[in-house]
Amino acid sequence: MKDKHLVIVESPTKAKTISKILGSEYEVVSSMGHLIDLPQKELGVDIEKDFTPSYVTIPGRQKILTALKKDAKEKDKIFVATDPDREGEAIGWQIKENIFKKKKVQRVVFHEITPAAIKEAFKHARDFDENMVEAQAGRRILDRIVGYFLSPLLWKKIVRGLSAGRVQSVALKIIVEREKQIQAFLPQEYWEIEAELQKSAKPASPFLAKLEKIAEKKAEIKNKEDADRIVNDLQEKKFVISDITQKEKNRYPDAPFITSTLQQESFNKLRYNATKTMIIAQQLYEGIDIGEENPVGLITYMRTDSPRVAPEAIKEVRGHISKKYGKKYLPETPNVYKVKKLAQEAHEAIRPTAVEHAPESLEKFLSPEQYKLYELIYNRFVASQMTPARFLTTTVDILADKYLFSASGSTMIFEGFTAVYEKNAEEKEKNKIPELEKNEVLNLLKLDPSQHFTKPPPRYSDSSLVKALEEEGIGRPSTYAPIIQTLILRDYIRRIKGYFNPTELGFKVCDLLVEYFPKIMDLKFTAQMEEELDEIEEGKFDRVKVLKEFYQPFKESVDFAQANIKKEVVTTNEICDKCGKPMIIKWGRRGKFLSCSDFPTCKNSKSITSGVKCPEPNCGGELIERRSKRGFFYGCSNFPKCRFTSKDLPGEKKAEKSLENEE
Repeated sequence: MKDKHLVIVESPTKAKTISKILGSEYEVVSSMGHLIDLPQKELGVDIEKDFTPSYVTIPGRQKILTALKKDAKEKDKIFVATDPDREGEAIGWQIKENIFKKKKVQRVVFHEITPAAIKEAFKHARDFDENMVEAQAGRRILDRIVGYFLSPLLWKKIVRGLSAGRVQSVALKIIVEREKQIQAFLPQEYWEIEAELQKSAKPASPFLAKLEKIAEKKAEIKNKEDADRIVNDLQEKKFVISDITQKEKNRYPDAPFITSTLQQESFNKLRYNATKTMIIAQQLYEGIDIGEENPVGLITYMRTDSPRVAPEAIKEVRGHISKKYGKKYLPETPNVYKVKKLAQEAHEAIRPTAVEHAPESLEKFLSPEQYKLYELIYNRFVASQMTPARFLTTTVDILADKYLFSASGSTMIFEGFTAVYEKNAEEKEKNKIPELEKNEVLNLLKLDPSQHFTKPPPRYSDSSLVKALEEEGIGRPSTYAPIIQTLILRDYIRRIKGYFNPTELGFKVCDLLVEYFPKIMDLKFTAQMEEELDEIEEGKFDRVKVLKEFYQPFKESVDFAQANIKKEVVTTNEICDKCGKPMIIKWGRRGKFLSCSDFPTCKNSKSITSGVKCPEPNCGGELIERRSKRGFFYGCSNFPKCRFTSKDLPGEKKAEKSLENEE
């Protein structure tokens, strides 16, 4: 029997899973992502004609377009089942407008790839959402305008091939500003004093109390002399309980994952970066062979900013909790989580498509990385519909003459959702406090003064950067991983031990953009633009109006920068060994290098070495930073005679280890 209907999705894996669900009446094919876009080598936007875009076929994608036309020729109906977000809507709309203008094309939307969800979605096929298409087009055009005009300015000032972007440049600014804070930070010494105390009447475990106040003022101990003096003064004092407070506290479960929280928790618990997390999540969404008749989508769509959960999924998970853990773990009514302003509420949270697919039952079908991420998503979802954990917290104030010590501890009364998911992997009981009474005198076992130094703010990780971008309203869930990836590929930042370090090039690019385009680099302005672009989708804003209001002041800044930016020339003390002229520092695709100042008359150039001698015997070369597809490494200046390479400069690893030991 011949296929009657054509279904177009983005990826071959998704096509394979859906094809097996729909059966022989449907032919499911993949577009391999975007087929139509703005041209690569020109602006492709007619600014004078209300920012009209000129879309073209992406180079190398013509064969796919031709194949789609051929596939559609004798089909009764054509369905576009691309992802359920702006990007998916735009991919489908472009296909419809450029290939199937004369054919009836319908949009099918689902948030999970399961037989029930797919069949239900095809019953409710719809027309394309014009507002979603407009919102995506507005974003694409705005990003193209910013990149098209800013990138050449970076070429003029620094080197060809650099890029700037509306959102990526602001993300770079966040990382660079944090690095500047770290560089400017001056550590301050301070001391703390802890007392190890014990009940004097009945034997009980000792507990710790910290010195908080001296003569009713906050204890501020700045050096060892002061700490020693206080310790000596305390040796003969009586430690008497002045106050005891006990409270029962509830700790509530977190909402099921949305894109940003999944990326944060995946980094914190599994050490997966944002890109890796999204790749694995996409595999789980598109379909895994778990020994059943068809591949199964194990999680709902992974690009979402809504914690909403479908009623049938709530019913299913509540039944699971009641059966596996008992009524005490099930709240009377389902837990509901707040949806952020402008979140796409049609979307759901990231959750397992079936609670019956417990992680342990699927372990043999999943790779270790898929299993760990699926387990994280599964447990977080189940925990989100459970009762809170209950703790008894005890706070004790202890007076030793004019010195006030404080001790606090907590004991778990009921584990609640932590039976399934413990966010911080913290101890469930901390500094257990024995039963005490007011005015009771305690035994002092030990006084422990300890030296500390204030610490600079930490560098951003995948987790903390995603959190900062989300809190500031910069970018949207689907953009976080690509933003980070672009900054690394451009060598504006490097991920070192899981944390982002801006490079010298990153500093240069950021400082230039902040100087000439303060508005574009302003976090509040960028967040406001994001909101306006979101509201185009709501039908509240007009795309052309948003673009016009942005473009005029932006173009004025571009014109000013074009007139005033001059190429930076940094002369060195090194003399060209071919013509005797001074050598200058230039930037290339692989970083900085030395070039003759008389270029192009003299074309002599050479690498800038690290100054560290090559460890190979009788070599005499110096190590140079080089770049490959795998990242950065150090190679010998005498290459190809000497082929020594190292990921780190010799001595760096030892230095890092000794620093870690000191901490």
